[in-house]
Amino acid sequence: MKKELIAEMFGQFESACYEYKGIECWSARELQEVFNYSEWRNFQKVIDKAITACESSGEKKADHFVEFNKMIDLAKGAQREIDDIALTRYACYLVAQNGDPSKPSIAFAQTYFAVQTRKQEIIEQRLLDVARVGAREKLSKSEKKLSGLIYERGVDEKGFALIRSKGDQALFGGFSTNDMKKKLGVPATRPLTDFLPTLTIKAKDFATELTSHKVTEKDLKGEQAISKEHVENNVAVRKMLKERGVLPEQLPVAEDVKKLQLKLEGDEKKILKDVKKKK
Repeated sequence: MKKELIAEMFGQFESACYEYKGIECWSARELQEVFNYSEWRNFQKVIDKAITACESSGEKKADHFVEFNKMIDLAKGAQREIDDIALTRYACYLVAQNGDPSKPSIAFAQTYFAVQTRKQEIIEQRLLDVARVGAREKLSKSEKKLSGLIYERGVDEKGFALIRSKGDQALFGGFSTNDMKKKLGVPATRPLTDFLPTLTIKAKDFATELTSHKVTEKDLKGEQAISKEHVENNVAVRKMLKERGVLPEQLPVAEDVKKLQLKLEGDEKKILKDVKKKK
């Protein structure tokens, strides 16, 4: 496909995009023309196939295909109301996938929306990675805060490690920190938390913050009293998760958070480099 035609089609798809109720959409009627379907009924058949594919993938039709009416201009200033469908980017991708690939516009659209949809997936995954790294950093701060707090109350680093270990055992339903490392295949020299999913990291953080609060509120002193409090808080957090159908020890291992952090930092450097090139 020639560069001129690619540029022309890219412009057509970009200009056909608009916002409908705050969501990026394309008009099915406008895409009918871009896709070179002369009759609406023929294009509707393609849309019906796309809807079937959408539902088969577990998505709701209403989230991606929204029917509405609009007025179009006729001769001598007259107007007529017609049916139209607001299509999300994902819906457009499915329509393109179910269209006639012999049409250059369909072939282009299949690539255009596939790439754009993939970009959205990359963005979503990056946001999840950022949230997980952030949760891990927050837990580190919470543990540092608790460690400093209980050090003033007669508990040294070794005592804090034991308290944290007992907390893990309470949160993971009897599995110790080392048990969970073996269960998830975490290297013995690495912190278990670096391989836990975001939900579990946040659960540990909440229990830790709760312990800090209770230690101050109850003016607890000594390893035994603080350990008892920390275990109770982890048991309470576990109970809440269990009531929602989540057992922390059954959640799958996640990617090494240190690798994620390096990846995110690398992405930021690349973005900064690209921005500088464009100046």
